[in-house]
Amino acid sequence: MNSPADAAVDAHWAAHDLGEVVVSASDLAQRVSELGAQITRDYAGRPPLLVGVLKGAVNFMSDLMRAIELPVEVDFMAVSSYGAATKTSGVVRIVKDLDVDLVGRDVLVIEDVVDSGLTLNYLRQYLGAREPRSLEVCTLLLKEGEQRVEQDLRYVGFSIGPSFVVGYGLDVAERYRNLDAIYTYVGAI
Repeated sequence: MNSPADAAVDAHWAAHDLGEVVVSASDLAQRVSELGAQITRDYAGRPPLLVGVLKGAVNFMSDLMRAIELPVEVDFMAVSSYGAATKTSGVVRIVKDLDVDLVGRDVLVIEDVVDSGLTLNYLRQYLGAREPRSLEVCTLLLKEGEQRVEQDLRYVGFSIGPSFVVGYGLDVAERYRNLDAIYTYVGAI
């Protein structure tokens, strides 16, 4: 692990709230490329509908869809289970639903982080009821030891510890999404 000063010189404005670099920008780029190649192979001949879970997955999904060499379609959902906290409330609320029909589609949900698994479990049931041909998940981060619901995740970018993290789309109270690496968050809420 590196200090914030080692990772992103332009993150000086946030350094007081950042701990160690959990995933560097170069490691993110490499892993996204690998995931894109794997998804391209797995979905050859049947391009998936990518469903991004807003707002945290937007950076990851943007980079990932460019790494997939298929004519993918995209849509977005917004769900809330955190609010401004650093721990999930366990109550999932759909803030924005999909605009497209899922019947008979190959759907790939793009998540930023899976920790308790409660939100993802709810999303899988909710989307599965819309009769897609297949429903898989690609998450950038999996927090080890945090799951309250067992998950079968087809694509995982990185397994990390239980620390609260920010950057590359992940936030606390809507801040730090624009950092190019992922850091532990040590600031106050």
